[in-house]
Amino acid sequence: MQGNLSAWLVKHGLIHRSLGFDYQGIETLQIKPGDWHSIAVILYVYGYNYLRSQCAYDVAPGGLLASVYHLTRIEYGVDQPEEVCIKVFAPRRDPRIPSVFWVWKSVDFQERESYDMLGISYYNHPRLKRILMPESWIGWPLRKDYIAPNFYEIQDAH
Repeated sequence: MQGNLSAWLVKHGLIHRSLGFDYQGIETLQIKPGDWHSIAVILYVYGYNYLRSQCAYDVAPGGLLASVYHLTRIEYGVDQPEEVCIKVFAPRRDPRIPSVFWVWKSVDFQERESYDMLGISYYNHPRLKRILMPESWIGWPLRKDYIAPNFYEIQDAH
């Protein structure tokens, strides 16, 4: 099923895949990593001026990694703003996705967290480094194939 935004993207020759609607009726689209930055700029110009959230997840052990963007079109005098969910999938061996920091500045810490936990490299991000784990940490803790280091925290006995 194709939504309004998907129909608009098709009309303008922008390549994507419609993933239908979520339980709240929000349209979900899949964009290829190579097309993501240019489509992000187009969506911003089209009116999606607010990035509500960005997150990432491991689709399956040994499979793809996904970066998810929830965008909102905020307009004066509109009670129910339009929303869209964008999913960008990247291969596990080289998970590289263009950063949209220069489009929506609010994605800064969110992309850094996705990098820190899953190892997705957001190229052209101005400060892409670990944000939760120590710089010396090895591996990506939220990947389904992650093996936790073999150490135990020493607790005070008092």
